[in-house]
Amino acid sequence: MANQPKSKLRKEQILRAAEKVFARKGFQEATISDVAREAKVSEATIYEYFPSKEELLFSIPGETTRRSKESMTFLLQFLRGASNKLRAIIYHYLWFYETNPDYAAVAMLILKQNRKFLEVGAYEDVRELSRILLNIVKEGIDSGEFRADINLNLVRAIILGTVEHLVIRRVLLGKPESLVELSDSLTDLIIGGIKIRREEKVWNIQIRQEPEENTPPTELPSMKKRKPLGDPSHK
Repeated sequence: MANQPKSKLRKEQILRAAEKVFARKGFQEATISDVAREAKVSEATIYEYFPSKEELLFSIPGETTRRSKESMTFLLQFLRGASNKLRAIIYHYLWFYETNPDYAAVAMLILKQNRKFLEVGAYEDVRELSRILLNIVKEGIDSGEFRADINLNLVRAIILGTVEHLVIRRVLLGKPESLVELSDSLTDLIIGGIKIRREEKVWNIQIRQEPEENTPPTELPSMKKRKPLGDPSHK
């Protein structure tokens, strides 16, 4: 029991080193020797925790994703309204990838391309985060805040697809420089498309005065005939 905390720290040390090495060199080019050198441990030590390089790769998102899910779940319980919750989770996604660039590179450029990752336990934690987003949209529909005719899965795909596109461009091209600065703009676009619009009633009132029966119309002063100045009768 006394060695358990040290063992956990060592494992975390190896995972962070692998994350950095895979992000910089790519999974195929990186070796266990590279990871061992970055983690300042022996190759044998790495194999004590992870039987293969692929197993090491698949273990990277586990603890990171669990912590992200826990912090997001904790935050959402203090927010009211599906729009506010949606804004918070979009901000969280963009903030997380911006502040964890090595993880962003591994997740978007390596793990997303590996079909085997879909079969490991760590992928379930990734799906849990996705379900939180889906539940927020459903909450908005149930409360009457969002339109009832929207497709839940399509809305989620639009949000996650946009986030992934922005993150990949930043990893490969360094642009946009700030993901967080795009959070409000992205959220406003999404909410603008799914929120119920409260149409204001416009009253068009026209007033017309009808002349009384047998009463000749009164001539306005400006319309009275005036005699020309040269007329002798003009005094």
